[in-house]
Amino acid sequence: MIAKLRGLLDETGTDWAVIDVAGVGYLVHCSSKTLAALGETGEACTVYTDLQVSENDMRLLGFAEAGERDWFRLLTQVQGVGSKVALAILSTLSPGELQAACSGGDAAMVARAQGVGPKLAGRIVNELKDKTGALPGGGMAGAAIGAAAPAGGASADAVSALENLGFKPATAARAVAAAQGELGEDASESDLIRVALKRAAG
Repeated sequence: MIAKLRGLLDETGTDWAVIDVAGVGYLVHCSSKTLAALGETGEACTVYTDLQVSENDMRLLGFAEAGERDWFRLLTQVQGVGSKVALAILSTLSPGELQAACSGGDAAMVARAQGVGPKLAGRIVNELKDKTGALPGGGMAGAAIGAAAPAGGASADAVSALENLGFKPATAARAVAAAQGELGEDASESDLIRVALKRAAG
């Protein structure tokens, strides 16, 4: 699975960007907040990615922060929330605002996103309110969810590795956060994975 792209911003549209990586252009669908964070055309940029595969489509989603990608994965686990709706929510609310809305039961805040009605917003808040603390930075309302997993950090890659091994995103994120708390901010990806696997399996 493609977990991250680092290259030059080649082109952008209303909800997508083309990232040129060594001459290969990757089309990634993004929230408006991610598009704004990528910078100007021709500049170097990094996006964390999630590959969505369906019967009739295959698309790459791009995120400026690993924490935004974590929220995207959580949102798309909710019935009725596809990639388009999840991106609309992340275009309206920052990860910190979304965490605050879910933990505080504020469905009206989630319903501000285009295409999200009150019923769906209520379902999102109800299903995710107990999962928000599992994400890096999940306990800090208003802070970026990815604060505990710096861009390009070993923790984000370790979470991705655990997910590839079959662990659920929330379980992987919680185990890696605990491993980083035990090993420190400078822990390597391999050490984080080793300790996180013990915690996730336990």
